Amino acid sequence: MKKRVVITGMGVVSPLGNEVETFWNNLVSGTNGITTQDWLVEEGYNATVAAAVKDDLDIADVVDFKESRRMDPFTRYSVHSAKAALNQSGLNIKEEDPTRIGVIIGSGVGGLFTFEEQHNMLIKSGHRRVSPFFIPMMIPDIAAGFVSIIWGLKGPNFSINSACATAAHAIGLGLRSIRYGDADVMVCGGADAALTPMGFAGFANMKALSFNPDPETACRPFDKGRDGFVMGEGGGVFVMESLEHAQNRGATILAELSGFGMTADAYHITSPAPEGEGAQRAMKMAIDDAGLLPEDIDYINAHGTSTHANDKNESYAIKSVFGDHAHKLAISSTKSMTGHLLGASGGVELAALVKTVQTNTIAPTIHHENPCDECNLNYTPNVAVQREVKAAISNSFGFGGHNAVLAIREFID
Repeated sequence: MKKRVVITGMGVVSPLGNEVETFWNNLVSGTNGITTQDWLVEEGYNATVAAAVKDDLDIADVVDFKESRRMDPFTRYSVHSAKAALNQSGLNIKEEDPTRIGVIIGSGVGGLFTFEEQHNMLIKSGHRRVSPFFIPMMIPDIAAGFVSIIWGLKGPNFSINSACATAAHAIGLGLRSIRYGDADVMVCGGADAALTPMGFAGFANMKALSFNPDPETACRPFDKGRDGFVMGEGGGVFVMESLEHAQNRGATILAELSGFGMTADAYHITSPAPEGEGAQRAMKMAIDDAGLLPEDIDYINAHGTSTHANDKNESYAIKSVFGDHAHKLAISSTKSMTGHLLGASGGVELAALVKTVQTNTIAPTIHHENPCDECNLNYTPNVAVQREVKAAISNSFGFGGHNAVLAIREFID
């Protein structure tokens, strides 16, 4: 039998707040975290709205000021989220075997802020002025490394990158690490901070972003008027444990992480496969891995990027996997409020999924005003609803054709 794996701690950094409860309350109330960015307007970018992290992060109790200054923002997001998750879990590292606690934290882009800052230094002042910390600040694995070092966690430790599926892959591989006996506890998730001049220009010039200048309507997942995604930034990290380990220490269990599916489209570097073929297989795999049937799923936190291709193909994939049950499901895209957090999306959205199961509340898809024929499911338009949710899935899809789906269920002993 597979080991059961449970979630005992969560931490987020997001445009809607840097604590899980603040983030969740803003989601449920339909708060829009997308705003006009003055620097984009001033520089003449075609796209001028984004979802930025708005508050400073307090990590002074785990990292001294000098060390924190040597962290790229995506690493600070990871450390802040990991701290919150570990605190909520109540895990006393001093009483644990550190070799049985691992870390997998990924990033879709890595230290882009640091890369641009140091490249500017190179151009303006020469190679001798480039920071000796440039490489360790930039590399995507450094977030996992820092979390391991700060808390002395000596189990499996690495980073992965699968673009916007990164956090979901990291969490899914953490699930498997516990099932396979490599660890008793895993600290897993993802972070990204790519709201930089080059990062934004790259996405804008490929015409992936919404050019709608109105932050109240720019991100419209599944709506007829959608015209591209809105960039965001943030992080989401979880403490996951084998059920036996969590129960032996008397931990409070938030939900059971029960299934994981991952596939490749093998189709195109940016466009999803027609009819969401790869997404279909990933959802089926996650549901089967969880020991569930499609009709057992009550809710889907959709990838829902507000691009024409994603929303159409994801809707088709859901209808293919769930059949008649697709029209009974509750679905929502929380990206309508947070923007697209790139490699962090799967982590932040899993936090929303856990809160959905805990509270039986479906966060809405805001700005959904004009349904279209190809997206004709229940996307929970504009207002949160109360509905029993015992099992749910979260979809994450990334450039390169990467698909990762996580399944959770209400914890029952």
